[in-house]
Amino acid sequence: MTFDQLDFTTYCIGALSEKLNIAQPVIFRMLRDSDILSSYIVPSYDVLHTYGADYIADDLVSLMRERGVIK
Repeated sequence: MTFDQLDFTTYCIGALSEKLNIAQPVIFRMLRDSDILSSYIVPSYDVLHTYGADYIADDLVSLMRERGVIK
């Protein structure tokens, strides 16, 4: 993982934390345990980082729902 991907991952965790009102360490574990972190966020960095925080958070919430991470 590059520094930019790590920085973006932190950004995504923060955006989701604010949107879902869940602590950042909990969001990190949810993304890690569901494999969203390594199978979606990091590989899709090149495209995802061009979007705004609201779009990214909504996209990740949808994916988390699809994978049963949240309801």
